[in-house]
Amino acid sequence: MNPSTSSVKQRRPESDWKLFLRLVPYARRNQGLLILCFVLLIPLSLAGAVQPLIVGQAVSLIRQEEVWPLLANFSVANGLNILSGLLLVTVIIRLLFVGWQGYLVQKVGQQMTAEIRNDLFDHVTSLAVRFFDRTPVGKLITRLTSDVEALGEVFSTGAIGILNDIFTIAVIIVIIFLRQWQLASLLVLMLLPVTAVIIYFQQQYRKANYKAREELSVLNAQLQENIVGIGVVQLFRRERFNSELFRNTNNKYIHEVDKTIFHDSAVSATLEWIALFAIAVVLWAGGVLVMREELSFGILAEFILFAPRLFDPLRRFAEKFTMLQAGFTAIERISDVLNEPIEIRDAVDSKGQLAESSAQSGEIRFEQVWFAYKGDEYVLKNLDFTIRPGEKVALVGPTGAGKSSIIRLLCRLYEPTKGRILVDGIDIRDLPQSELRRHIGVILQDGFLFAGDVKSNISLGERYSLEQIQKAAQSTNVASFIEDLPQGYDTQLRERGTNLSSGQKQLLAFARVAIREPKILVLDEATANLDVGTEVLIQTALDQLLEERTAIIIAHRLSTIRNVDRILVLKRGELIESGSHEELLTQNGLYASLYNLQALGDVK
Repeated sequence: MNPSTSSVKQRRPESDWKLFLRLVPYARRNQGLLILCFVLLIPLSLAGAVQPLIVGQAVSLIRQEEVWPLLANFSVANGLNILSGLLLVTVIIRLLFVGWQGYLVQKVGQQMTAEIRNDLFDHVTSLAVRFFDRTPVGKLITRLTSDVEALGEVFSTGAIGILNDIFTIAVIIVIIFLRQWQLASLLVLMLLPVTAVIIYFQQQYRKANYKAREELSVLNAQLQENIVGIGVVQLFRRERFNSELFRNTNNKYIHEVDKTIFHDSAVSATLEWIALFAIAVVLWAGGVLVMREELSFGILAEFILFAPRLFDPLRRFAEKFTMLQAGFTAIERISDVLNEPIEIRDAVDSKGQLAESSAQSGEIRFEQVWFAYKGDEYVLKNLDFTIRPGEKVALVGPTGAGKSSIIRLLCRLYEPTKGRILVDGIDIRDLPQSELRRHIGVILQDGFLFAGDVKSNISLGERYSLEQIQKAAQSTNVASFIEDLPQGYDTQLRERGTNLSSGQKQLLAFARVAIREPKILVLDEATANLDVGTEVLIQTALDQLLEERTAIIIAHRLSTIRNVDRILVLKRGELIESGSHEELLTQNGLYASLYNLQALGDVK
């Protein structure tokens, strides 16, 4: 079964009204503009409803039938001039107010869209890494772009437009009943089956639109994955295979979109047919009344004009209802993200203030820590160890032993399933995340760079002066590399730093950590992407960086960690050995086996 289809079946859709109420807080922020939009509905609707009356009076005037008292004392020519002037005034009013209201409506829509997108972005960036592990990036991009755009239309163009249409229909119904109740009853009775048809097709449209947006999310996810992994795609000649996968997903998306088009077109076609049928009924019934002299030609002319005007708002209502259904679908999808709980929050004391940190020395203690990414499939089991201030500790073990998981827990990207982690005697859950991460500097194997200049990639939005940035670069021996770039510290980097080598990106990662002077330093294969010459250069700077700092080092090349104070050996999430390099070799355990295998490989 298609995952998107199954998710639709399992989802419990909220009512349209509840979904609509989710936008009310954003409407309150723009209530001044919204009130003005609603006020403009009155002259717009009245000007539109008066026009058929003016035309009907013109017909009655020409045929010498009963007219308004205002026109009774004028000649036909003068009366027609007065009616033409009134008609021109209504046209000008509608032109001016439609343009003004349209501008205000779009302005409200854009402001609400921007606010919703900001709130959604803030929420997404506050979610735990666990959420991103299970959510494709392409799906999030769809929610932040096309879904938000559709949602903004709900309250602006959709809601205000529907109120305009409802108000117009109400005004027309009141006027036609005042003019001639028999023909008015015929027109109003014809609204009932039309309303039933619209409701049915819009329900079908809603279901098809949800599926279409799910398929669009899958499509965007595939596109993003292929663009990011284009190197692997081309190296392994997967272009044709991936193109076929993309084509199949694209076809599924088009299939669902075709369903939405069918339901939307069915509504428009039905309304078009019924509107023409209503005119025919008015002509037939009105003609009979005219022949019996129970109705004037002027009033018949009014009803011939009122019939399409009564159904035109209904047609526009149906079109906007389609827009609303698309928007409600977007609200559901965005709500799924906004309803995601923020697992990792800062501790708040009884006064509602963030707990203060006193972390200074850099002691790390894991107390009976268990952790699982999913269910009870534990990747770390009962870890219990202490890293003293200033101690240099290496984590060693085969792939999947849990080394990187320890780092993620320490940085509080995940929460321990059981147990606790302390920094300087304080549970990290009681520390503000910003405070914790200010004391921990992490250098990963693959340094990520943002689009922008070199100095902004070192400062990362914090207010460091150029002198501080240059000092950090010099302390890590990367200043010479930066100064050799075309514009030095102002050199613009492309997305993910694609105009730099892997080694150069790694050098910037060292400067990025050095400028923050953390008490705890984490190195995850930090020199893996450096050539021999650069590694020697950076090693001197690294030795200076490690001075008086607690350090956790993950290294697969065991020869690089021989001089650390202590080595922790992990296997399947458990700590099985601990000691210095020489002590572990004498134990002849897992570490000795790994070291001897690497030494044998180096000899070969």
